[in-house]
Amino acid sequence: MLLWSGQVGVEMTNELSPITLKPIGVVHNEVKERPPAEVSDWFLEIISEIVIEPRLTEALDGLEGFSHIIVLYWMHHPVSGEIQNKRHPQGRKDVPIVGLFATRAPHRPNRIGKTTVRLLRRQGNTLRVKGLDALDGTPVLDIKPYIPGYDSVADAKFPQWTIKLYPWI
Repeated sequence: MLLWSGQVGVEMTNELSPITLKPIGVVHNEVKERPPAEVSDWFLEIISEIVIEPRLTEALDGLEGFSHIIVLYWMHHPVSGEIQNKRHPQGRKDVPIVGLFATRAPHRPNRIGKTTVRLLRRQGNTLRVKGLDALDGTPVLDIKPYIPGYDSVADAKFPQWTIKLYPWI
């Protein structure tokens, strides 16, 4: 799977080498397609199972001691249209136009998703989680424990317009 070609509309002096990632697992849930962009909190109550490759089962040992985990995944479903370097987040005209990397838009040069989820249960190589914004069949790239104080920043700042998109922050 080619993830970076170095040719995404950015002139670079040195060509970056391609990288290859191998999924460690897959997401199973009831979500077959992404809801419209304006529905920003659709995933908050979704229960998913992440099935990890059996050879990595022991790598999950100790994870059940954490209430939350960080899931990195590959957004494998196609998104129509070209990647826009600037856009209204979620297509909403009531928020300013910003650069792609100032948004959580799924249409990106490398379609890596990241979500912090509640870990409900671990059973063998299966993790039951709540709040994962990934579709059924999504390849999982990595899992990390969520560590308060390390993964959250007390004095983080953000633009006021983000409250329109994410009222729970």
